[in-house]
Amino acid sequence: MAPTKAPDSSRRSDRSRRAIHDAALALVTEVGYRRTTIEGIAARAGVGKQTIYRWWPSKAAVLMDAFLDLAGRAAEDAGAGPGAGSGGTGEPAPGIPDTGDLAADLKLVLRATVDELNDPALEAPTRALTAEGIVDAKLGAEFVHKLLDPQLALYVTRLRAAQEAGDVRADVDPRIALELLIGPLMHRWLLRTLPLTHAYADEIVDYAVGGLAPRA
Repeated sequence: MAPTKAPDSSRRSDRSRRAIHDAALALVTEVGYRRTTIEGIAARAGVGKQTIYRWWPSKAAVLMDAFLDLAGRAAEDAGAGPGAGSGGTGEPAPGIPDTGDLAADLKLVLRATVDELNDPALEAPTRALTAEGIVDAKLGAEFVHKLLDPQLALYVTRLRAAQEAGDVRADVDPRIALELLIGPLMHRWLLRTLPLTHAYADEIVDYAVGGLAPRA
């Protein structure tokens, strides 16, 4: 009689984690962050509350991990690592394209960011993490470290390359300059004042690059 193969606990854990991630994202999208609870996530995922608390200290931590996992899966489906248009996963990213045309490269990336911010699957958890990070300093710091800093570093790298090529003034601080690009986009998205479109992203780039270019 062939020996019975023992269950693979690591695979079971992976399945449970994925179910919890999916449940957290689904609930935040359906009922909002405030009405999402650990109990609800556990019930939706088909696991016990103790399983969740063994891996995460709070629903905010669950959502953070779930969002990182979602971003990673989206990047895999696209056939590339997380780029500047994504929240990022802390893994190496390909960077912003450098075709020699700074404006065209930035428009490509900002358009991708617009698409992600308008994606219903990403919008709800992104808003939830952004809002909760304002009142929870620890979560806010983690949100910046894991999701924002990797993305912003890519803009700094591309703008420094543009400086070396003579397309951006030498006295420009790339870290401040990138805020001319990201700030207006996030302001419109957060306040929902006007539609977030590719045309708007293109205008932001045109205005910003015009101010960064060397003066005659």
